[in-house]
Amino acid sequence: MEHINLVETFSEFKEFKNIDRETMMRILEDVFKHMLEKKYGSADNFDIIVNIDKGDLEIWRNRDIVDDAELEDPNSQISLSEAIKIEPDFEVGEEVSEEIKMADFGRREILSIRQNLISKIQEFEKDNVYKKYKERIGEIITGEVYQVWKKEILVLDDEYIELILPKSEQIPSDFYRKGDSIRAIVSKVEMKNSTPFIILSRTSSTFLEKLFEAEVPEVYDGLITIKKIVRVPGERAKIAVESYDDRIDPVGACVGMKGSRIHGIVRELKNENIDVINYTTNSSLYISRSLSPAKITSISLDEEKKKADVYMKPDQVSLAIGKGGFNIKLAGQLTGYEIDVYRDTDIDSEDVDLQEFSDEIDQWIIDELKHIGCDTAKSIIDKTPKELVDRTDLEEETIKEVMRILTAEFE
Repeated sequence: MEHINLVETFSEFKEFKNIDRETMMRILEDVFKHMLEKKYGSADNFDIIVNIDKGDLEIWRNRDIVDDAELEDPNSQISLSEAIKIEPDFEVGEEVSEEIKMADFGRREILSIRQNLISKIQEFEKDNVYKKYKERIGEIITGEVYQVWKKEILVLDDEYIELILPKSEQIPSDFYRKGDSIRAIVSKVEMKNSTPFIILSRTSSTFLEKLFEAEVPEVYDGLITIKKIVRVPGERAKIAVESYDDRIDPVGACVGMKGSRIHGIVRELKNENIDVINYTTNSSLYISRSLSPAKITSISLDEEKKKADVYMKPDQVSLAIGKGGFNIKLAGQLTGYEIDVYRDTDIDSEDVDLQEFSDEIDQWIIDELKHIGCDTAKSIIDKTPKELVDRTDLEEETIKEVMRILTAEFE
């Protein structure tokens, strides 16, 4: 009964690992053939019959009957004198089939078979996981957080396959606990020491693109094309869209009624600001749109050097640059131009450069204000203290003192 128990054991293992019946039969046949080759020198004349469902396994050895004097290979031939002991009617030239019992093998050989089966099935499982996820690169998957470590998160999919979300692929404000549901795209799949490593990402531009496909039917159907996406994960993203159907407003369709479509994406990305703009081949217009929400007054392009000098009202400069400089940085990445922003001095010739107040205002405060694009007195006075506090690392008292000094200049 040893051989039956052996196959039954791995029939159960097959169910647990979700290996199909044909594959399990092939693995069993390969393992037993290897064992027969090791014991008899060749397995070409053996028939291995596996019935996974019943847990049956039979091994039959086929040998040609030859005269006793002509016996050369005891594995593939049997002498006539031995053959007639099995069946008296046998004659030279006929074939004898004998069943090989598991009892004919030693305990060590049976143990070796079991170990080889485990090894083969695990190898198949790893290869299957690798192939499955290799085909899913760029797809969004939903998994459950299993372990949270300092440098990565271990995620399990619905088949309990282990996936890895490295810290570098997480949005800075991401925070997960064991048991939480998580969405990410399959970024990379590789084999290391015969083990598949599936790497997930939430910072990839492809993740944002796939979220739009999921939320916006027109994108999924191809009626709206995403031309380019640039991101600073968790902070800001810009996405250029285009539609070949004049009846469709690509920006409106992506945003949805009262922002209904884009709100879900923003929440998934931890409140990342997303600017959706119409793509155009007109470079000036494209740059102007990319600097949204700022409004420009004029633009000067150097096509050879891919540089753009953009002029705007002083109160628009800080909007163009954005918090941390992300807005202008992403606009440059989206359009492919190096963008420099300037105040349109013709707008207000009475304005005063902030640097001229260095005798009354500390230089580090001036630098902090310039960092958000406020490089003149009126560009600061025109804003509320709360707006400046939100956009800088300055205290409200400091802001109010600066505004008092600047206001006094014009009085």
